[in-house]
Amino acid sequence: MGLATVGLTNSFAETSFAEVGELEQERLYLESEILSDYSFEDIVGKSAALREVQEQVAIVAPTGSTVLLHGETGTGKELLARAIHNLSPRRQRAFVRLNCAAIPSGLVESELFGHEKGAFTGALMQKQGRFELADRGTLFLDEIGDISLELQPKLLRALQEREFERLGSTKTIRVDVRLIAATHRDLPSMIRNSQFREDLFYRLNVFPIEIPPLRERREDIPLLVHHFVLRHSRQMQKRVKFVPKQAMEALVNAEWPGNIRELENFIERCVIFTRGDELNVPCAELRRSAAPAPSTFEQAERQIIINALKSASGRIAGRGGAAERLGLKRTTLQNKMYKLNISRACYPE
Repeated sequence: MGLATVGLTNSFAETSFAEVGELEQERLYLESEILSDYSFEDIVGKSAALREVQEQVAIVAPTGSTVLLHGETGTGKELLARAIHNLSPRRQRAFVRLNCAAIPSGLVESELFGHEKGAFTGALMQKQGRFELADRGTLFLDEIGDISLELQPKLLRALQEREFERLGSTKTIRVDVRLIAATHRDLPSMIRNSQFREDLFYRLNVFPIEIPPLRERREDIPLLVHHFVLRHSRQMQKRVKFVPKQAMEALVNAEWPGNIRELENFIERCVIFTRGDELNVPCAELRRSAAPAPSTFEQAERQIIINALKSASGRIAGRGGAAERLGLKRTTLQNKMYKLNISRACYPE
């Protein structure tokens, strides 16, 4: 089956191929594929790269071991974490998640371990942390690379000893939690730059799973497009039946730097603009550069930071480090380095 026009319906069991045309046959066939062979715990695809990830999930899920998911933004790390939980003996207990990058660093400890009333300004009542809520279940820590160095030893202790204290309390709380962590960051590089503890990394890296970006599994794009068109056309009460061949080819060949999340958002927008039964795909938009060229200011800022790192022999923090030379906080400099894509290779010692 090539990239010919794709159609969407749920009537495969009721309709014979003799009653429909060639396009309808392909529509029904692809629908049956998605609903059966190419869906695994809501993870859609048939590529060898994805099959390997699915096999790893199936192997590790029943064990209770810590899992570290690594992949670019938008590759479906939370979906895989939920799949591991759903296939584990803990499936009847809670799946608790925390995005470590979405919460101010000063509040992450309280979110993880909870606090007592009056533990700090604004703590008006006792609060359970995510570790307590996930007892006998699964705790998913997304963007684990964004946890501060100051908090990392406490997290390591909670994982190793399965115990902790709420903020403002001396009472030790014991829990049975299965941890799944995820990040898009290069943790080994962060270890070399003194941004992440090596002992915590080894505690998290019990069973690593590398999630391929969408550009490395392009054969899954037609199935994903079909899946998302079905989902959003139903939500909007539309009857989108076909994706033109030229549009599907453009979708398959696009770069998708935001991966599956970007693809779904794009398809949702296409469904919104579609008035008939053929998906309205603005192919010209797909042919544009996925990422805009950096501005002159960004280029200058990037070069200044790289020069400071070279002058500091690669050191970020501490006396004489790049942060001190630039008059920035360590965390501010690290955030700028991430946004400007400055890695160790840019400032070799």
